[in-house]
Amino acid sequence: MSDAQITVLASDRSTSPSSHLGFGIDIGGSGVKGAIVDLRTGAFVGDRHRIATPKPATPTAVADTALEIVDHFGWTGPVGLTVPGVVRDGIMRSAANIDESWKGTDLNSLFSERLGGRRVSVLNDADAAGIAEQRFGAGAQNSEGTVILLTFGTGIGSALIYDGTLVPNTEFGHLEVDGKEAEHQASAKVREDKGWSLRKWTKKVSTVLSHYEAIFSPSLFIVGGGISRKGDQWIPLLTNETPVVAAQLRNSAGIVGAAIAVDEGLSF
Repeated sequence: MSDAQITVLASDRSTSPSSHLGFGIDIGGSGVKGAIVDLRTGAFVGDRHRIATPKPATPTAVADTALEIVDHFGWTGPVGLTVPGVVRDGIMRSAANIDESWKGTDLNSLFSERLGGRRVSVLNDADAAGIAEQRFGAGAQNSEGTVILLTFGTGIGSALIYDGTLVPNTEFGHLEVDGKEAEHQASAKVREDKGWSLRKWTKKVSTVLSHYEAIFSPSLFIVGGGISRKGDQWIPLLTNETPVVAAQLRNSAGIVGAAIAVDEGLSF
């Protein structure tokens, strides 16, 4: 057992085990991942733990999986969690890429009760990534004006940050561009399904980004998702005007953002 776990086990259930440690869980379509986070640096304390997302991915089944991850670490403090949908007033308002049974679920009650009554904060997964990138990643040196983080995966997730403050639940992937939802023409899944080269796919991404520029006039785009690992191959091919940089925290961003959210008592 690590020193971090020993500290956790000795703590009170209602407060963070240490002033500089937090805990986040990122709920995705294929996996539920969690880790202890050093809130001073955004780095994981030890390895993350991943469990395959249950099938069907009902709220109760996923909450049970979250409990398994918390118990794996012996964590007894507050827990931040991300979900792939719009969260407003603690209620899941959309379920575009998750089981339909999530719609209308009281997320705070669900997770708090299943996790032994501890304090939780539940937010959209892209919003969590945006918080983390703004604090510790690609947005850390670009906190002024409008910054837009986009995650390219099954769909296109988004986080809008203005002067360092998150504007939650933007869902830019559902905006229509040339009569078609952006994520239906420029997500990483569309590229994979159609067998497009990076060059061909990047033309679609450029069209989407140019549309977002016309509406929001951002100072920076941060692009995340698995395909951002190849950012050096396709970001230079983009033709929109606003600077574009690859996300730095990659797959850890959701966990880090969730840990920040619950540590700071953010509610959505």
